[in-house]
Amino acid sequence: MAASHNAGASTEAELPQYAGHYRLESVLGSGGMGVVHLARSTSGRKLAVKVVHAEFAADPEFRGRFRQEVAAARRVSGAFTAPVVDADPEAGRPWMATLFIPGETLSEHVKRSGPMEPAPLRRLMAGLAEALRDIHRVGVVHRDLKPSNVLLSADGPKVIDFGISRPSDSELRTETGKLIGTPPFMAPEQFRRPREVGPAADVFALGSVLVHAATGRGPFDSDSPYVVAYQVVHDEPDLTGVPGELAALVRRCLAKEPGERPTPDQLMRELRSVASSYDTQPFVPAQRSGADGAPDAGPGTEADGAPRRGRGEGAARPPGTEADGAPGQGAGAGEGGPRRTGRPGKRAVLVTGALGLAVLGALVSVPLLDSSTAASGSAAPRSTAGRFDAWTAVPASGWGAPQCAYGAGKLLCSRPGLVFALDPFDGTVLWRQAVSRAPRGGPPVMAGGLVQPSPDGGRGLEALDPASGRPVWRRDVPEYGGLRIAGGTLLLTGADGRVTGVDGASGDTLWNRPVPGHATPYFDSFAGDPLAYATSVSADGAHTRVTAVDPDTGEVRWDARLAGRLKPVGARGGSLVLLAVGAVQGEARAVVRYAPGTREVRRVALPVPLEQAHGTVRGDVVYLTGAGGSLVAVDLAARRQRWSLETGVARASAPVADGRRVYLTAPDGRLLAVDARDGRPAGQTAARLGAGSDRVPASLPEPVLALGRVYGAAPDGTVFAVDGGDPSAW
Repeated sequence: MAASHNAGASTEAELPQYAGHYRLESVLGSGGMGVVHLARSTSGRKLAVKVVHAEFAADPEFRGRFRQEVAAARRVSGAFTAPVVDADPEAGRPWMATLFIPGETLSEHVKRSGPMEPAPLRRLMAGLAEALRDIHRVGVVHRDLKPSNVLLSADGPKVIDFGISRPSDSELRTETGKLIGTPPFMAPEQFRRPREVGPAADVFALGSVLVHAATGRGPFDSDSPYVVAYQVVHDEPDLTGVPGELAALVRRCLAKEPGERPTPDQLMRELRSVASSYDTQPFVPAQRSGADGAPDAGPGTEADGAPRRGRGEGAARPPGTEADGAPGQGAGAGEGGPRRTGRPGKRAVLVTGALGLAVLGALVSVPLLDSSTAASGSAAPRSTAGRFDAWTAVPASGWGAPQCAYGAGKLLCSRPGLVFALDPFDGTVLWRQAVSRAPRGGPPVMAGGLVQPSPDGGRGLEALDPASGRPVWRRDVPEYGGLRIAGGTLLLTGADGRVTGVDGASGDTLWNRPVPGHATPYFDSFAGDPLAYATSVSADGAHTRVTAVDPDTGEVRWDARLAGRLKPVGARGGSLVLLAVGAVQGEARAVVRYAPGTREVRRVALPVPLEQAHGTVRGDVVYLTGAGGSLVAVDLAARRQRWSLETGVARASAPVADGRRVYLTAPDGRLLAVDARDGRPAGQTAARLGAGSDRVPASLPEPVLALGRVYGAAPDGTVFAVDGGDPSAW
């Protein structure tokens, strides 16, 4: 059936039953402005598609508001929202498709289960504060945060529905005749100065939402929206029933003046003082138990392995709508699955100060920080003889995840201004060395038999002895804009566009020349590949010039002009693998493999574009992560996407694969393992946020695979090792 620019599968439209290329299967809910359908993409991925009512489709002002909603939803982080997959605001019936998120709304949850207990209420408040922080960071003000716009998904609350007015929801209107909020959850300034509403209005709404979650009612209640408006502007909120530990914080959110309300960052900091720890939803089902090794039931299944009953149709419903049927399972924060933090299990790890303690059979090694070679504390081994013993190390104080790599038989790591080496078997700190530049571009790299701290620009280079960490050579160089290490050579791109090849072993200049066809060449290189690749996109984005350079001599090995806007992501067997990305959003739309020997170009389209994509190549399969925690596997030999997984993390590091599994790091320090064959979650470690849990790391360290182990690093500053053979035991 041909795709259509119209849409419908409700009482309003019998045919066609498509929105764009997406088949509409059933109605999730209906509200004042449109209908939300459960749909499927061509690859079978579930989507929630919002289709505007016909009466509003003819209103130019409403179409403008819908375009604004689509733009706002695209800008916010997919970690705390339903990420936009596709949209057509110009269609006969405008529509927007987002990822389908199983779960019920907060409104449904309170109706079904009653008010929340204090612990899940704290988690809800923390999750909504995180969501507002990310929404506000990109310049978006939601203006209609309310219980029916909060989805309780398995990995925390999601905020949905950005900027759509509901003319039929209330008699309160702006001077243009369109609603700008829902009265019980609107801030005073939304009634007094609707054109001056800022982020603080969302914080006020958060306070009202928390009162509703805690009591089943709002802080201002009346059958008349006009009475509610008066109460919001003039009366004090009714916080009866709100837990005492949260009441003061909620009251501050409900301050009449915007400047007196806390920011989302302040809320998260103060919540840490309310609760000593946060429970976090698991990424995978309960771990294996019992003699038969059968997996425990996880989210979406009952204990006997049968599918868990329930609607699970809670994604991106219009505000004020409720879908029919029994509520879905595992929707709320604090519900629907086992926990790995807050309630330690038989494999839990406890770290206190700078001591390693054995807790329920787990080995922890935490090196002391008094000397350059620190001893590691240890306790009774977790495992039997011959098996790997997990360890955790704190090699340097302060918040922030170290960047690590394996080389010279050591785990080589860096923090701003510091490089250090760890024993990969027990985490002992072998040496530390202060460096002149903060290595922000990645972990240290071995080149010429020496450790290169990988500075990202500046005037100085230095190389360290891998045995002692002492500098072997230092070199002042002219200001440069880019550095890449390929094989044993450092490639420096100068301000004049010329490239200098520096010998990693001696620091001597090997060559200096421009790269033909590239005004200012920047390079990509990949482990095990002898070449470095410079890419330049044409002004109109129609093609990309790719030049392969021998890093030891600077000579061009091959040069190609390929269609589209491309960026390299890996190399395999003499071929280069690239991502085709969009010009505006920069999302990855296809995987491209170029074989220079035959000049063959193979292109595999992604069913759903990936924003901020990172990838790795393993054989004929390319593994990609995207904003919002998407993970996909693309089979270049079969010319198709093999599988896709929504990991549920805010965002993920670039993936690392070993043929059996794919590994990635989450912002909270968890290390995740996924089966490379079918995309099934295989295991995860505990979260390691530390004292800076309200901070967002600028970059996430890739996991390190070596010696049959997986090494991770977390925001609390720890480096840790787990057995790569059994992720379910993490």
